[in-house]
Amino acid sequence: MRQGPWTGRYPAAAAMVVFALVPYLALSAALQPIAPIIERDLHMSAQTMTLSSGMANAGYAVGTVLAVLLAQHLPQRRMLVLYAALLVLGSVMAAGAPDAGVYIAGHVLQGLCTSLLLIAAVPPLVVAFSISKLRWTAMILNVCIFGAVALGPLVGGIQAQSHAWRPLFWIIAGIAGAALVLSLLTFQDAPPADPAATRNPLPVGMAAAGCVALFYGASELLTHSFVDVVTLLPLAGGLALIVALLVYQYRAKRPLLCIRPLGSTLPVSGIAVAMCAAASSISAVALTAVLLTDSFTPIHLGLLQFPEFIAALITAVLLGVLFRTRGLHFLVLGGMLSLIAGILVLQSQLPPTSLGMALGSGLVGLGVGGSVAPALFIAGFSLRNNALQRVFAIIELLRAVAAFMVAPVLVHVAMNAGGSAAAGTHTALWICFGIASGGTLLAVSLYALGRVRPPAPAVEAWMSGEAPGWYSPPLLAGIRDSSGAGVLTEPLACDTGGQYGGGPHEGEAAASVADAQPAQ
Repeated sequence: MRQGPWTGRYPAAAAMVVFALVPYLALSAALQPIAPIIERDLHMSAQTMTLSSGMANAGYAVGTVLAVLLAQHLPQRRMLVLYAALLVLGSVMAAGAPDAGVYIAGHVLQGLCTSLLLIAAVPPLVVAFSISKLRWTAMILNVCIFGAVALGPLVGGIQAQSHAWRPLFWIIAGIAGAALVLSLLTFQDAPPADPAATRNPLPVGMAAAGCVALFYGASELLTHSFVDVVTLLPLAGGLALIVALLVYQYRAKRPLLCIRPLGSTLPVSGIAVAMCAAASSISAVALTAVLLTDSFTPIHLGLLQFPEFIAALITAVLLGVLFRTRGLHFLVLGGMLSLIAGILVLQSQLPPTSLGMALGSGLVGLGVGGSVAPALFIAGFSLRNNALQRVFAIIELLRAVAAFMVAPVLVHVAMNAGGSAAAGTHTALWICFGIASGGTLLAVSLYALGRVRPPAPAVEAWMSGEAPGWYSPPLLAGIRDSSGAGVLTEPLACDTGGQYGGGPHEGEAAASVADAQPAQ
């Protein structure tokens, strides 16, 4: 099998993942302060700019599903190189765009390829190296996804201070180029995951139509009311398509996505937390920052949000320390409580003081960093590791829909509710508080109703591929007769026939299935 000169070297593989994920995720958070400059240079309206970001986010959401379908039937590492090359192309198009059309096409390609790379590159980094590296992978994943987003406002503020935007986009293109080079240096040819899997493109089509409609409607809220046909119809239709996709995949005999096996207590709790944390955190900090745009320079405002990045680093370390213990579950709970506290701090005085903004963004950063990535592992440990690609796909799809759909809706609320921007933002922040609190109460209730005593994962069994990391009881097992019922998963529905390009090292193979199912 073909191999690159750095095949099997963990630092190179980890760097490739970082360079693949950071460009678009950081850029998406950096756009707010530089958007007016891009609009001026490319003769775009604010509505067109918002629509371009919405379609790029739609591409990110759809790419999670498309990546799974392609991985089943095409050589996985060759596709990863192709995704990295397309990310470079999209980044160059956006950076050198002579007009709005080229910019939008490049930015949408950036969003699509980032999620393709996420699904193609992260699972191999998780399962293809030794257990000793898993701790570092968990930390890297947290920093990549949430640290990059948290750093975006400061990066955008620095660029806006120079009254330009292309230098930042060219730096992004350079980072994407580094990801492409590393994908070649670490190349290890791997077969398709499961050539016998379904070739049905309908799930991808439903996800694409639903996400495009949903994010188009959300983008149009900038200039239209919520009840206008151009907004309400796409929002309702897109949401209905996403729900229909979940129902269809749940009932399908040969599903593309792992829906039914995720329908037990721990995965449902983790997914609920990830969605609620993503939906409330992004909106809370962004809405509050808007109130300060006339009071501070872009770089000053970015510095006030910088504690969110520091918090992401702190939670990454905590995740690395706790992810092999039962403390993983309590990290999620602590993260959600911190998120709720951060929203209350931001809401306490509008517009916020500098101290209130820095403290609130730091607490929100601790919240989202301490909840979303650990929730991903809680869901992932509930199935065998050969389903990890599909688990990540469905969670990232739902997380992206929650975050990118709710944020424009709350911006619309902030602009139109009450008699002032501060009054509207106050209302929107109460909605953020309700979403975060509701997700926390739901997760805690599911644990209680499922009679779950937070288990420590049997990482050796999970890494071997022989068993899930723990037993997850059926939903509401505590209030119904679940004696002898409640199989953790339906492995055959989501098993893949191939590997991700490697496996655990010798001597780190598995415990028994019974060891992965601690007594409840």
